[in-house]
Amino acid sequence: MVRKAEFNNDVYVTHFGINILTNMTEVMGRVLTAPKIQYGGRTKVIVTPNQGVWDMRGKQFHTGIEIRTWAIACFAPQRNCNEAALRTFTQQLQRISNDAGMPIVGQPCFCKYATGIEQVEPMFKFLKTTYNGLQLIVVVLPGKTPVYAEVKRVGDTLIGLATQCVQAKNVNKTTPQTLSNLCLKINVKLGGVNNILVPSVRPISVFREPVIFIGADVTHPPAGDRSKPSIAAVVGSMDAHPSRYAATVRIQMHRHEVIAELSTMVRELLIQFYKSTRFKPARIILYRDGVSEGQFAHVLAHELMAVREACVRLEASYQPGITFIVVQKRHHTRLFCADKKEQCGKSGNIPPGTTVDVAITHPTEYDFYLCSHAGIQGTSRPSHYHVLWDDNHFSADELQALTYQLCHTYVRCTRSVSIPAPAYYAHLVAFRARYHLIEREPESNEGSHQSSNGDSNGQQQVQLSRAVTVHPDSAQVMYFA
Repeated sequence: MVRKAEFNNDVYVTHFGINILTNMTEVMGRVLTAPKIQYGGRTKVIVTPNQGVWDMRGKQFHTGIEIRTWAIACFAPQRNCNEAALRTFTQQLQRISNDAGMPIVGQPCFCKYATGIEQVEPMFKFLKTTYNGLQLIVVVLPGKTPVYAEVKRVGDTLIGLATQCVQAKNVNKTTPQTLSNLCLKINVKLGGVNNILVPSVRPISVFREPVIFIGADVTHPPAGDRSKPSIAAVVGSMDAHPSRYAATVRIQMHRHEVIAELSTMVRELLIQFYKSTRFKPARIILYRDGVSEGQFAHVLAHELMAVREACVRLEASYQPGITFIVVQKRHHTRLFCADKKEQCGKSGNIPPGTTVDVAITHPTEYDFYLCSHAGIQGTSRPSHYHVLWDDNHFSADELQALTYQLCHTYVRCTRSVSIPAPAYYAHLVAFRARYHLIEREPESNEGSHQSSNGDSNGQQQVQLSRAVTVHPDSAQVMYFA
């Protein structure tokens, strides 16, 4: 492409004395060792990912949850998803879940058809009050529909019940892979642990003392929409593995990138971490998504201070070491294997675990590229990590290994993902909060200042904040999975 463009024949390039090389830049990289993943059950199977992928066959969840009381609500028309299909789906789901160490005992206590979005809230409230100890509602949807947002709003924020949506086409034609993926989500939504990193292969210096991993992200409304707020989400690990995470979410000023209430959000997570583990984190490792290079100094100055403030508010002498890392996916750097024998997959990508920290990185600042996932289609895009602050004085090898291992702890699938799990979860939480806000956001700029009944903008902000606040029961588990 560069040769065909003939940049060196361009009159402006010639006049400015610029010479453009037609060959790609050659850099030295290395492939990190994949971590070992441990499952549960009697055998405690340990698996080593192959090219960033492994599977659940013959393995059981590290901590599986027994489901005794559950319900099915079908919002697909009966002609598209009949009772026989629902029975078959139930049987197959029970078989796969039992094999995975998450036994579903007996038939659903409730299995009814529903017709529209207006039935979601009364139906769920009826189920919650009628069936004592109800753990899960499986919701069958006809496809992409507004019912999904209402299901999540009611389940997450109003009644605090785990909900799992599945499309009718996947009910009519079940596959072991689809059912296994459903089980991965259901188990963590009920408080289970799917798998853990084998402790012996984790970076010793990182896990020597109690450590909390925090992911933070801010999502903004579409360009041109000036009425909707931005949503800030922060998640924190709640165990030593790390596998379980808790989430906090806030709305904030439109298009404002700095997390305004980060101090309060981190304080909440630190309190939850202590309640869960009985330890105070000696280290805080924060992965921050969604920050451009021009915002680094501004975001670091405000958010690092906010994290320190959260610690001091808990205890004046509490000063854990903080490592602040920005994760970037939106860049134009691509890496290719110089030797085709080292290529991976059908697309000929670099192997998962490839890291580069020379030549194409910043000459004075601390950054590296890491391609942690196996590309499914097209050219893999490595993630670009910028270590903006490091009180803990981790070596480059330690941080790169840690980051790569965290990419293997994402609960939704049995493969390494492109960014560390905490950063991914923060994105999911913010995205879910957008569903919670549907029909509660102002319709226009005028509406954001004053509604027809004279409510002030401050009152409207309170309403929006309440809308994204999850039920206390949901806050105890990974409802966003």
